[in-house]
Amino acid sequence: MVQGTGSNVGKSLLVAGLCRVFARRGLTVRPFKPQNMSNNAAVTADGGEIGRAQALQARAAGVAPSVHMNPVLLKPQSETGSQVVVQGRVVGSARAREYQSWKPRLMAAVLDSFGRLSAEAELVLVEGAGSASEVNLRAGDIANMGFARAAGVPVVLVGDIDRGGVIASLVGTRAVLDEADAAMIRGFVVNRFRGDPSLFESGMDFVAGRTGWPALGLVPHFPDAARLPAEDGLGLRREGRKGAVAIAVPVTPWISNFDDLDPLREEPGVEVVLVEPGRPLPAEAALVLLPGSKTTIDDLLFIRQQGWDVDLKAHVRRGGRVLGLCGGYQMLGRRIEDPFGIEGEAGRAVEGLGLLDVATTLTATKRLEAVTGATLADDAPLAGYEMHLGETAGPDAASRPFARLAGGRPDGAVSADGLVTGTYVHGLFADDRQRARWLALLGAEPSDLAYEPLVDDILDRFADHLETHLDCDRLLALSAR
Repeated sequence: MVQGTGSNVGKSLLVAGLCRVFARRGLTVRPFKPQNMSNNAAVTADGGEIGRAQALQARAAGVAPSVHMNPVLLKPQSETGSQVVVQGRVVGSARAREYQSWKPRLMAAVLDSFGRLSAEAELVLVEGAGSASEVNLRAGDIANMGFARAAGVPVVLVGDIDRGGVIASLVGTRAVLDEADAAMIRGFVVNRFRGDPSLFESGMDFVAGRTGWPALGLVPHFPDAARLPAEDGLGLRREGRKGAVAIAVPVTPWISNFDDLDPLREEPGVEVVLVEPGRPLPAEAALVLLPGSKTTIDDLLFIRQQGWDVDLKAHVRRGGRVLGLCGGYQMLGRRIEDPFGIEGEAGRAVEGLGLLDVATTLTATKRLEAVTGATLADDAPLAGYEMHLGETAGPDAASRPFARLAGGRPDGAVSADGLVTGTYVHGLFADDRQRARWLALLGAEPSDLAYEPLVDDILDRFADHLETHLDCDRLLALSAR
């Protein structure tokens, strides 16, 4: 089990890299994260949803993602509450304090999923959540030491030197853990080192001496790791390429599945411009892209609060294009109704942006599935996935669907002037054929980017990097104890 001294120390990517390392050695490998908190989710082959990071780890291991790889997924809906997904299915919503009382019964699902993966694999690589030293949350813990001890899984602790204070964070973690928890840790790793590694040899020795844990590796910074699909909003802010064609993306509080942007960031002729609150949408943008949202109505109200609704209408009057993905599609319509209280008070209804002649009714049934099809305007193939609550209908959807999915089901809508498009399909731009289509519409120079092979190439190079700088043989030996 890979635990961290804090959030964003690189646990997810280290597990992905190690999945690729050991899968290349011929082992059957499965990733596992008992509890995850993320609005960046993936659809699984068994019809559920898990955190995006576990889907990437499954890919690195060469297997299809499963709901058992992330049995508890928390999808934030407010500053203090989250939707709770257990083994791929929504079971309810809970505020932070209320959720603490859920943990004992959720441990059963966690151990069940771990047992299933352990039965089918030679090696299960487990990722912790947040910090191993959150002693205030230790009672009933299912994400870190509570799971490690319940399942009898040895732990490797990771600290991030790039953020500073790595010696204190590692030694401090040992200081606050009780003896039984500390005994689960079999070694430590220092991640994201920059510079001359010989200058930190005494630091590694100091940590080992103060904690009693052996050093398992000093991992240098690997810049291309930032190009892999990210789990949380910190990845959203990574710097992209500069390009002649600008795509503007308003950043709302509950933005979700923002890895939809990653393939566009790799295009040499494209610049993805994240528009932070308080800034207008750039007038020079060729496309304004509204991503998915975990809480569509609240994000729609936020867009109005920022004045971006006015900017969007001006953008269309100038001949600019708009694309709404999933929740962004719902916002583009005339109205969103919430009769069952999916996102708050039952019976609430709000006016949409009015750029598409459609309306959405939020429903309790969630559509989770991989899809293929083709756009109706030009028969360009597409592949992606749907992950949404609600049904959208209206004249634009009836007369001008965006695409026809396999089996004949229509998806999305296009405005009469062709400038505004909405679709429920995520992963649209990871499909090279669809991305090329959109770039041609925006006047961008064509490129030879093959996005999916790029992701696998980065995973392979990151695995090489870990083989060089981590004692992977010792890690494997630890797992057998």
